Amino acid sequence: MTLTELRYIVTLAQEQHFGRAAGKCFVSQPTLSVGVKKLEDELGVALFERTRNAVRVTPLGEMIVRQAQKVLEEASTIKQLAKAGHDQLSTPLRVGAIYTIGPYLFPHLVPQLGKQAASMPLYIEENFTAVLRRKLLMGELDAIIIALPFNEPDVLITPLYDETFKVLLPWGHHLEQQTEIDPADLVKEDLLLLGEGHCFRDQLLEACPVLVNKTDRTTGIDSGGIEATSLETIRHMVASGMGVSVLPQSAVVDHHYAPNLLSTRPFCRPEPGRTVALAWRASFPRPKAIDALVNALQQCSHR
Repeated sequence: MTLTELRYIVTLAQEQHFGRAAGKCFVSQPTLSVGVKKLEDELGVALFERTRNAVRVTPLGEMIVRQAQKVLEEASTIKQLAKAGHDQLSTPLRVGAIYTIGPYLFPHLVPQLGKQAASMPLYIEENFTAVLRRKLLMGELDAIIIALPFNEPDVLITPLYDETFKVLLPWGHHLEQQTEIDPADLVKEDLLLLGEGHCFRDQLLEACPVLVNKTDRTTGIDSGGIEATSLETIRHMVASGMGVSVLPQSAVVDHHYAPNLLSTRPFCRPEPGRTVALAWRASFPRPKAIDALVNALQQCSHR
């Protein structure tokens, strides 16, 4: 049994396709297939069900894959320990953020972290919370920036800042006449939302349950509700007069538009909002790097 074989089965379980798994592991498909079969023969059990069109993990295989993930994480920790023994701030720090935070935070974080740890390269990634969670646990990312709640064993969390949600309107919209917006005021509007899988969508609907009936659970579009793939796409759609939307405070300011295209209004109190936090593995061997990251993020939140 080798770490390479464990990596093969973990990747195959994720992709459920030999060709894609081989590509993720940077090997040929026959090489990956032989490695998986060799491990199955050594263990004396079938880890995968193979059909012409699909690959499925067996119930026993699921347990073995989960243990393999832990082994790979510990192996990654060993490598990090060796590197960190020289200088915790000299090797790359891999940081992920959800889509509704990254584009607005990273432009401020990169120069700020550069001031505190000039010799530490920063790798950044934007993704869904579920993907960032998996990559953090697998050791593919060192820390992730998410919105609370976020619960995971052996993961440390520090809140960074709170931000409220704002209503985004096209210029001249009748709701501009109001100084504050009640969530019920949006029920009759063409409401532009992020698609399912984006945690900001869930946070908004949880904070404003009156809007839940506006989205159909199957299609995502009902009684005027329209989905988009990013906050920037939504901003463009609002500017073109297609409807109204809701953005987190950090995404409200935009200097790329001419005047008299967009306007914002706060919600009535208590204003809906979210808490942004940093999460990292308790076993991560570079606490100085995390400290530098937290300090830089706190400086960004005060901008």
